[in-house]
Amino acid sequence: MLEKRIDAAAGRCKADLVLKNGRYVNVFTGTVERGDIAVADGVVVGVGDYAGEAEIDIGGKIAVPGLIDAHVHVESSQLSPGHFARLVVPHGTTTIVADPHEIANVCGVEGVAYLADAIAETPLEAKMMLPSCVPATAFETNGAALTGADTERYIGDARFWGLGEFMNYPGVFYKDEEALRKLKAARAAGKIVDGHAPAATGKGLNAYVAAGISTDHESASPEEAAEKVAKGMYVHLREGSAARNVAANCRAVTAANLRRFLFCTDDRHAADLRDNGHIDNALRVAVGAGLDPVWAVTAATLNAAECYGLRGKGAVAPGYDADIAVFDDLQSFRCAMTFKKGKLVAENGRALFGAENVLPACVRGTVHVGAVAPEQFRLALRGERARVIGVEAGSLVTKNLVRTVKSRDGDVLLQGTDLLKLAVVERHRGTGNIGLGLLEGYGLKGGAIGLTIAHDSHNIVIAGDRNEDMAAVAEELRRIGGGMAISGGGRVDSIPLDIAGLMSSLPPDEYIARLAALTERADAMGVARGVDAFMSLSFLALPVIPSLKLTDRGLFDVDAFAFTSVDA
Repeated sequence: MLEKRIDAAAGRCKADLVLKNGRYVNVFTGTVERGDIAVADGVVVGVGDYAGEAEIDIGGKIAVPGLIDAHVHVESSQLSPGHFARLVVPHGTTTIVADPHEIANVCGVEGVAYLADAIAETPLEAKMMLPSCVPATAFETNGAALTGADTERYIGDARFWGLGEFMNYPGVFYKDEEALRKLKAARAAGKIVDGHAPAATGKGLNAYVAAGISTDHESASPEEAAEKVAKGMYVHLREGSAARNVAANCRAVTAANLRRFLFCTDDRHAADLRDNGHIDNALRVAVGAGLDPVWAVTAATLNAAECYGLRGKGAVAPGYDADIAVFDDLQSFRCAMTFKKGKLVAENGRALFGAENVLPACVRGTVHVGAVAPEQFRLALRGERARVIGVEAGSLVTKNLVRTVKSRDGDVLLQGTDLLKLAVVERHRGTGNIGLGLLEGYGLKGGAIGLTIAHDSHNIVIAGDRNEDMAAVAEELRRIGGGMAISGGGRVDSIPLDIAGLMSSLPPDEYIARLAALTERADAMGVARGVDAFMSLSFLALPVIPSLKLTDRGLFDVDAFAFTSVDA
């Protein structure tokens, strides 16, 4: 009750909880201060000298506001929502801004509802964005669609905090009717719109921002980040598993523009979360690269709260939610305790809550593929010059290469080259579509590897140098109802992803161990150093990030925003 908060703040009664003998980051003054932190009814009521019904001595450690991941796809952890929460909350994360467009592309709004409901059973607070690009483009086949009419229908719903990352940059620039309908609906509802504008600059960026898009997490350089901030955007400093740009882009942060930067993970898989952490890891990277620790904390808390209108979040101060992370120091960012609305929910790396795995029918049985024969992976060229997708380690951006490729009997010859075939097999509607292309820099030899995570439409993506093994991978993924698989030397290994073909209901340690074994086999088959065997492969079907990608309908030139031929 308000009266109780006032009395506890004034010292007329004991607070429910007091954290004593510690320091805290004051994000308003940019300082580290000493004082007790008093909590009543889940809210910080004061800092200073307080007594509580319960008192916890934090022994000189530093309290900071609960960390906020300002843009994350929970599905990319490949864990159930509950297990995701059990991994990130012990690292000090108390709130996420979740864009569920991965599961929406497979299961539609029913999948989004599953994700939201499952997270709501945990202490982790999720602000769900309504996906804006389902499908991401009109050039691929996915499992569901959210149209402009759907956006108008759902965007005003209290379940949705805003409109998710608007990946259709050309649709904005060229005033596509459906794109503008979605933007207008968000504006009418007073909801924030997240952006996705890699390499956007100059007047093109001006147009994108003028359309009402507020954020971006795709800056490839400090210069790009600085231009976006200068034009009024909030820029996410991203530290994911496949894309890591915190160390580089935090060089764009200055005392003058600090308040326009946030932290996010975007896509971060289970082992990375368990072993390296979440937003706390991004803070370590930023501070290690020279960013002031208090600035880093401010970006990860107050900035995110103000950007997204998260009232009561982002500060350790009177009237703010008692979402608090207690760290040993501001260099290691080892999280000793996490509090959510004044309740201790994690301690010394261990979640103090469970995770339910109730799977509704809408997220099960999502792979609809008929029998696939080796002959369907034959790739015939008209000549000896071919366009090739070039993988760059640590980046989602691919190269648009031209290589000399020999053929025999209507199929390319890969022996003695660094080339592989890449295939995208449609898995939602049983169309039989198979897009074929060539890949360089991935490194696998003597087999094939594939998975049902293929951003953002999540068809089956397979890389390999033997048609028989590529067909074996497709069959295994169909048999297990989605997952990851490797075939080679007459042996097929796999892991099921029983939630929409995207996530596993296995406990994190078990899932991580099985994935490690599968990844070890991929590496033994020659996957290139610095290339994450599965995560990197999963982005090769994403036709909104330059330069060359593959969908179930064919090879796609992102720069030209049009299909192109494998023949060069």
